[in-house]
Amino acid sequence: MGFVDDAKDALDATGKKIGRAVDDAKDRVEDRVDEAKADVKVKKAEGEVKHAEAERNATETKNDFKATLRDDN
Repeated sequence: MGFVDDAKDALDATGKKIGRAVDDAKDRVEDRVDEAKADVKVKKAEGEVKHAEAERNATETKNDFKATLRDDN
C-alpha cells in the first residue's frame, strides 16, 4: 500500500501546485486588467483637461476679440 499512498500524495501535491499556478496566473491577468483600466482613466482625464484648456483658450480669444471691437467704437 505504500506505493499507492505515495502516488496519491504525489498526485495531491501536483494538483495543489497546478491550482496555485492557475490562481497566480489569474491574479496576474487581473492585475494587468486593473493597470489597463487605470491607464484608460488617466488618458481620459488628460483628454478632458486638454478639452477644457482648449475651451478656455477659445473663450479668452473670443473675449479678447469682443474687447477689441468695443475699444474701436
